[in-house]
Amino acid sequence: MARIAVIYYSSTGANHTIAEAFATGATEAGAEVRLRRVAETAPTDVIDKNPAWSAHLHATEHIATATPEDLAWADGFVLGAPTRFGQPAAQLKQFMDTTSGVWSAGRLAGKPATGFTSSDERHGGQESTLLAMYHTLFHWGSLIVPTGYVDYDLSHTAGGNPYGVSAIVGDGLPNDDVLALARYQAARLSKLADALSGA
Repeated sequence: MARIAVIYYSSTGANHTIAEAFATGATEAGAEVRLRRVAETAPTDVIDKNPAWSAHLHATEHIATATPEDLAWADGFVLGAPTRFGQPAAQLKQFMDTTSGVWSAGRLAGKPATGFTSSDERHGGQESTLLAMYHTLFHWGSLIVPTGYVDYDLSHTAGGNPYGVSAIVGDGLPNDDVLALARYQAARLSKLADALSGA
């Protein structure tokens, strides 16, 4: 049974919803899953000015905060964050920048990984965000598992992004097609991680 870490950042809930779909898909595929949120780094006064942000932060306080050890524990991992100016939100990048210890010890190499993101607009930088996220994974020696068009119909109805799961959330939470693709991608990742961990 593969061990999958789903590590994400979400300010108002969209990426949390996608992360939960990944966790569900991996669990249904037989994996042991750790769902972890990265630490919030935005100033409290900024968060408090946005009621949805503040409410989501308090609603998810029960979810454990990610540590590099969660990546080392996992046979495969999922990373997700909203796009900010065409790049992953700083909170996820901050977490990724703390992984030098497990990376230099070789505890991240050879593990399959995939990413997800969201933006308010169709052209809000989703593809560049995923590619920027993968830059770090290249340094870790990860095996990138893109969505591609493995299930063309599912990928197409979810928006057609071959780089990873992505959602347009300007009008609310991710739609059911995106969540279905996240569950499907999680199952793919889990099966690959299981095969590789036993090799």
